Amino acid sequence: MKMKLSSLLMAFVAGMALYVTVGAQDLGKKIHSTDDLYPAVGPYSQMVQTGNLVFLAGVIPLNKEGTEVQGETIEEQTRLVLDYIGAKLSSQGMGFEDVVMSNVYMQDLNDFGAMNAIYAEYFHTDPPARATVEVARLPRDVLIEIAVIAAKP
Repeated sequence: MKMKLSSLLMAFVAGMALYVTVGAQDLGKKIHSTDDLYPAVGPYSQMVQTGNLVFLAGVIPLNKEGTEVQGETIEEQTRLVLDYIGAKLSSQGMGFEDVVMSNVYMQDLNDFGAMNAIYAEYFHTDPPARATVEVARLPRDVLIEIAVIAAKP
């Protein structure tokens, strides 16, 4: 009995080692981008995939060229940011239902209710986990930035 358990344990460990070795090859870093929104405006990638997870860089409400802030209200800026996130997701064959984590950075948490109302329009059912924080300042003095992580089906 002890011999069978030991052999079973060794087979399990060998199988796990093989799984980790082969699996690691599939977990390489892949860079993705789309022309449906402004290009990266610094040394970062629009999207990075490892395994089935796709990490979307934070999105702010810029025009498509990335030269000017668009929208004056939290509602306008939130809608544009989420539209851009939708374009990024779509470029990878995904949608808002594939988002598993969302990080929302706001200039003023007093705008949370207005932001949340727009946000809810995009995440109808089974919304992702989310962290929302007020920050001292955002790039270009925008009102909101959102970064998400999505899982490819």
